[in-house]
Amino acid sequence: MTKQNKTKETDNKTTKAGKDAESQFGFQAEVARLLHMMVHSVYSEKEIFLRELISNSADACDKLRYEAVTKPELLADDTDLRITISADNDAKTLTIADNGIGMSRAELIDHLGTIARSGTKAFLDAAEKKGGDAPAVIGQFGVGFYSAFMVADRVEVLSRKAGAKSAHVWLSDGINGFNLAKATKAQDEAVPRGTIVTLHLKDDALDYLNESELARIVRAYSDHIPFSIDFVGKSEEDGKTERRQLNSASALWTRPKSDVTQDQYKEFYHHVGGLYDTPALTIHYKAEGRHEYTVLLFVPTMPPFDLYDPSRSGRVRLYVRRVFITDDADILPAYLRFIRGVVDSEDVPLNISREMLQNNPIVAAIRTGVTNRVLSELKDLEKNDKVAFDGVWENFGPVLKEGLYEDMERRDTLFEIVRFRTSKGDDWRTLKDYVADLRPNQTAIYFLTGDSSEQIAASPQLEGFAARGIEVLLLSDPVDNFWVTTALGFDGKPFQSITQGDAEISAIPLLDDKEDEEDNKDKAAPETAKLVEALKTLFAEEVTDVRTSSRLVESPACLVAPAGGPDRGLGKFLEKQAGKGNVKPVLEINPAHDLVKALAKRKAGAFDDLAWLLLDQARILEGALPENPAKFAERLNRLVLDGKKQN
Repeated sequence: MTKQNKTKETDNKTTKAGKDAESQFGFQAEVARLLHMMVHSVYSEKEIFLRELISNSADACDKLRYEAVTKPELLADDTDLRITISADNDAKTLTIADNGIGMSRAELIDHLGTIARSGTKAFLDAAEKKGGDAPAVIGQFGVGFYSAFMVADRVEVLSRKAGAKSAHVWLSDGINGFNLAKATKAQDEAVPRGTIVTLHLKDDALDYLNESELARIVRAYSDHIPFSIDFVGKSEEDGKTERRQLNSASALWTRPKSDVTQDQYKEFYHHVGGLYDTPALTIHYKAEGRHEYTVLLFVPTMPPFDLYDPSRSGRVRLYVRRVFITDDADILPAYLRFIRGVVDSEDVPLNISREMLQNNPIVAAIRTGVTNRVLSELKDLEKNDKVAFDGVWENFGPVLKEGLYEDMERRDTLFEIVRFRTSKGDDWRTLKDYVADLRPNQTAIYFLTGDSSEQIAASPQLEGFAARGIEVLLLSDPVDNFWVTTALGFDGKPFQSITQGDAEISAIPLLDDKEDEEDNKDKAAPETAKLVEALKTLFAEEVTDVRTSSRLVESPACLVAPAGGPDRGLGKFLEKQAGKGNVKPVLEINPAHDLVKALAKRKAGAFDDLAWLLLDQARILEGALPENPAKFAERLNRLVLDGKKQN
């Protein structure tokens, strides 16, 4: 726990000799906010509480099964991992129990009293943005254990960590923090290992005491859980207590695709991915041959809240023969981190350590095979369901493009998937579309980088290209500044920035049939050359060069990068990083523009003011500020006042 969110702890009187003192805690601030929101809101699907508690129990069983590979003594004689549900109509309590890994006293505090290991804070931030639409937000993020307070006014958690000598009890009403104490003798005997969650139901939630209602919820949300979910109750025939299984208890990914419904896929996605939208793409197959493994992966419809987490960690779970190993095996590269699901290997050793996973040749082969299959499925989605693919690209395109920089081996495959906004319109365009529409004598794929599509689209550097009908890729994602520097090209055409070096586009004909203005330029050449030299002298500390431009049509000036350095977009990006970049640009002027013509006729002091305004205007058109805003304002004021005097 951090100092800022440190839980308040007050020791009460010691109950009896030999027992731990009972302790009372205040909830971490975010948890208190969440519980208040849940208690005072109306939820259309309160039944999700059972799904969340069962998922927690299943995870506990998964963790124990993995730990028992190297420590079989943790299972002892209780090797049948299961989840048990029971109801007490008289006491109005519902109990969900498991014999999984269990929790220690410290883990009860960490997992049930703080948000350090959950998505609760992200949920709260999204809920506040949504205003009164909290239920919809819950559907996106899930609320885990805390969902129990939607149906219960008091929750008791009795848990013993596998291999521990004692159990502890966590108790809360969801309002006044929680109490934590060592279990009594009777409680200690009731939980030899695992966790028992007892819900004291509210009066409007008593339907959840009915076995038929519980069975319906389990079949709807948790049928895929690979552990038996049993209801323990009295038999209608003889009144004896009996155990009745509610789910099929087979790992969903092991079933044939033909035996799995879309609803079952969706609920498994909710369980394994911690997301609550409908997946845009489901990938389910079994690989056979040198290595045998089963894959069940999902591409989300909505971006996960941790999509841009600095760790860039994936969320694909690795199983070995149905035994959960880890969700940190990096089965997919970082640019596919939005994908959720499981990979179950028949060949990886069960006792493999998490450290050995990184260098295991079988896991490496699985990584290669699964990554190639995912990219192939994304290509097929684009062909078969363009609307669905466009949604995937809108949400995950910037992440997928990281692969263009990081994954040289699959760059050509990614080039077939990636989409771009271009100067041709608002629709997404492929590189194949771009190359098919090349203009006569066009030998390169032109691009322009910037901070936003709107700012890029307004760039003066585009004018000469637009006049010739040359399509330009508009790249506004940060990663675009990097992959274009390493990409050799596509279909034999190199990538070329329109803000770097000279724009050699004079060989590409203009769209209209107007006579070229070379004659006029020749007549003005001596005057223009003199202007260029004057600007070079004035701006010696600001730019590396001043020259006339073939890019400009409507604007008087623009800034571009020297031929030997990074393009203008990457240069500006590096300038923002302390101690990096700061490459001086080249100033290009349009001799045909009236402002430039007027500048050529100015004398001394008036020349300097207008020249500096020309340079600052070029900076502003890039989305930057004038180098000296105060001087810019002074010069602009003088220019306006001089104009009034002349009138």
